[in-house]
Amino acid sequence: MTDFATSAASRREFLRTLSLGAGATLLAPSLLAAPPERKLGVALLGLGKYSSGQLAPALQQTKLCRLAGIVTGSPEKAAKWKQQYQLADKNIYDYKTFDRIADNPDIDIVYVVTPNALHAEYAVRAAQAGKHVICEKPMATTVADARRMIAASQKAGKKLSIGYRLHFEPHNQAMMHLGQTQAYGPLKHLVSDNGFRFGNDTPWRVDKALAGGGPLMDMGIYSLQGCIYTKGQVPIAVTAKFDPKTDTQLFKDVEAGLKWQLQFADGTTADCHTSYAENLDGRLRAEAANGWFELQPAFGYGGLAGSTSKNDGKLNLPNINQQAAQMDDFADCVLHNKPTRVPGEMGLRDVQLLLAIYRAAETGQKVATTDVQKLIDRTHAR
Repeated sequence: MTDFATSAASRREFLRTLSLGAGATLLAPSLLAAPPERKLGVALLGLGKYSSGQLAPALQQTKLCRLAGIVTGSPEKAAKWKQQYQLADKNIYDYKTFDRIADNPDIDIVYVVTPNALHAEYAVRAAQAGKHVICEKPMATTVADARRMIAASQKAGKKLSIGYRLHFEPHNQAMMHLGQTQAYGPLKHLVSDNGFRFGNDTPWRVDKALAGGGPLMDMGIYSLQGCIYTKGQVPIAVTAKFDPKTDTQLFKDVEAGLKWQLQFADGTTADCHTSYAENLDGRLRAEAANGWFELQPAFGYGGLAGSTSKNDGKLNLPNINQQAAQMDDFADCVLHNKPTRVPGEMGLRDVQLLLAIYRAAETGQKVATTDVQKLIDRTHAR
């Protein structure tokens, strides 16, 4: 590992490279090559807010893949999307006809964007249909389902990726690099929060049977991931405590908020907070022996900003279309038979950790995580 604590020039060069490359080209140099003869076809399965507001627009900007099909249980949405995106009738499916996608060469990738508890069913069916799969986070609501998804993709010989868009975003890449290379010395403490005041506009998010939990499964996973990829280690234990429920009816099935601490083998700790009952900053901060660096906001779709205790105090990095970078990177992995940096095993790791955090909050006891899948995105080594 390079000692960036004594190499400010190298640190500056890394950040300059990120800025010039706008993130995506740093990740996948082959994206700079001539475009493929055919963009890979992506079918969005589930046409809720994220598909309509983020993924479909991003697929109008991608270089290696395109929106080719949809899977929806709503005839009204099917008609609207067909007209808006000029989709062929044969590329429009409902959940009953979905398995026929196996016979459709226009579709290479299925992006599963259903409520969390349904991820496993459709990711498995997509793999069995011979399609590569991107699955939204969290990967699943049980460890068994996560393992089932991995096994189905492996059996089919197809790739499985989790929709961790921030691994393809320059500010978060900088946090990974600065933390993992100990650019400010060994990390001592991390802090992260992420949450918002939930208005029940998507009721499934507070339905435990569909969501698997509350804000921890939705917003907290960003803080969990951020601390892990900044530290470059999987924690060995967690402690946690539920926030008081201010609205017992809205949060009758799930937590209103939760605070937890990740404990790492070298003594480093990470204190995190997530909530559906209050607006939180969306912050990721790392405190090290020789300074600090942070993002605030850290996790949104745009407008991210970073600062440090050194140089001019700012991370002068671009905001990019995160979803376009994420999907192009996966398409590049498919086209060139490369491993994705955010595979199913990473999703499994996070499901194991999320469930450990819940156990810690429910029992009031420290929960060991030494049996959790060991996988880190080693950005600095690429």
